[in-house]
Amino acid sequence: MKKIKPHSQVASEAILAIVKSFRFNSQNYIPKEGVSFSLFRIEVLSGLTVALALVPEAIAFAFVAGVTPLSGLYAAFIVGLITAVIGGRPGMISGATGALAVVMVALVMDHGAQYLFATVVLMGILQLIAGVFKLGKFIRMVPEPVMLGFVNGLAIVIGISQLSQFKTINALGDSVWITGNTLLYSIIFVVFTMFVIWFLPKITKILPSTLVAILFTTILALTLKIDIPNVGDLASVKGGLPDFSIPNVPFNFETLKIIFPYAFILASIGLIESLLTLNLVGEITNKRGGASQECLAQGLANTVTGFFGGMGGCAMIGQSMINVRSGGRTRIAGIAAALFLLIFILYTSSYIEMIPIAALVGVMFMVVIGTFAWNSLKILFFVPRSDALVTVLVTVVTVLEDLAVAVIVGVIVSALVFAWKSASKIRANERPSKTEKGAKVYEIEGALFFSSTNSFLELFKPEEDPELIIIDFAGSKVIDQSALKAIEDIADKYNSFGKKVKLRHLTRDCHKLLSRAGQLVVDSDDDPDYGIAVDYEVKLGIFGK
Repeated sequence: MKKIKPHSQVASEAILAIVKSFRFNSQNYIPKEGVSFSLFRIEVLSGLTVALALVPEAIAFAFVAGVTPLSGLYAAFIVGLITAVIGGRPGMISGATGALAVVMVALVMDHGAQYLFATVVLMGILQLIAGVFKLGKFIRMVPEPVMLGFVNGLAIVIGISQLSQFKTINALGDSVWITGNTLLYSIIFVVFTMFVIWFLPKITKILPSTLVAILFTTILALTLKIDIPNVGDLASVKGGLPDFSIPNVPFNFETLKIIFPYAFILASIGLIESLLTLNLVGEITNKRGGASQECLAQGLANTVTGFFGGMGGCAMIGQSMINVRSGGRTRIAGIAAALFLLIFILYTSSYIEMIPIAALVGVMFMVVIGTFAWNSLKILFFVPRSDALVTVLVTVVTVLEDLAVAVIVGVIVSALVFAWKSASKIRANERPSKTEKGAKVYEIEGALFFSSTNSFLELFKPEEDPELIIIDFAGSKVIDQSALKAIEDIADKYNSFGKKVKLRHLTRDCHKLLSRAGQLVVDSDDDPDYGIAVDYEVKLGIFGK
């Protein structure tokens, strides 16, 4: 009888598996070129720039989710710090995001913030499980057209989201567009911020242009006493250290039924956005790998955040782009951003609240310009129409729906296109056999799987063919059950005419697949090397009729 392990041992082994899963051998905390004052200065200043841009976004996303501004700020601090320390890619920035906020709002409205915090904890646990089982590697299945569509769609979403900063709340509590001089000055300051960010690197790169642009715009607005919305108009960023507390919800099955669907959706969206951002940052920084580690980092960060009143989060493509384009390449920048954010909350909230919203909007508009894959507009006319369609489709769905739906739709459509193309490419070259007198050889080209089986069956002519047929798989590959069934079906057709079918030039994996299915009639268990002409008869009736 199998011995059942005690719960404590199972829990210990699970924790040990999680700990072992964190590998830092390829994640350099110290760059190959070493640490210098110049590097440290660039990384810290880049972190400061990111922290300044994080404040209004964290507040805005907290409002979207229906929780207090500090809940968004605490999430940005805790998630940002943990993922910066142990995340899968140096240079990435994580925090509260709009993609997650729009899912949270229904839960908060129906059940309250405490249920959200419990959901965030469960969300983190699900992400940890994904990391332990190394599910992050499946991000490799996302094709390049889907990536382009994701980048372009997210850039458009970021740009559209900034337009809400030009709105205000009137006396009736309605959101309305600002007008008059306020609107005019806001636009001027947005343009001025963008100009500084674009022009300053042409003169010097000692300081991050984004940070300089924010400071210049703030000083100019204060000096000229121009009345435009600032961070303080959104909400106060002043607060204390986050307090540890267990979510105040009943610990029973009913609670689990409420929070699990939300936790699963949030975990999925969070990982998809994080892993796609990881790939995007990797292309810029020329780094690879770290997908499973990023899953673990996001999981641990959200689990901790839920116990400290944070709304949860994931990787932020906009902030990550600000970071890498400001020079942030190591974990120092991410850690600095999180610590600066905490300092803002504790000590310098009054100064941060003076920053014009227009300055931060200008920063995000430059992020949009830098993030959008402008080259994709040109290559759409040179790539296959199916790839162009997928890119446009993912872009549109990202804008109209959300990232997770867009990526899933893109992958499904890409898979269907691939299946259709593969099905149309399977063919056979017919010739007389050189080794078997009177036999006919069908040399199959193209993969044999569920989509190509009908085309495969149409290649043969049982009524016209001789007594022995040899199907040569040197240029093909047997992939799935549908392929096995198709082989049996064609052998059965020939058998009904009193004719034989043999298989030749099976690759090792094809041979293994057919043998495991019990479909081969073999005299030996030896698996021949590819290209050796060993013939196998087909055993009928394995898959039935």
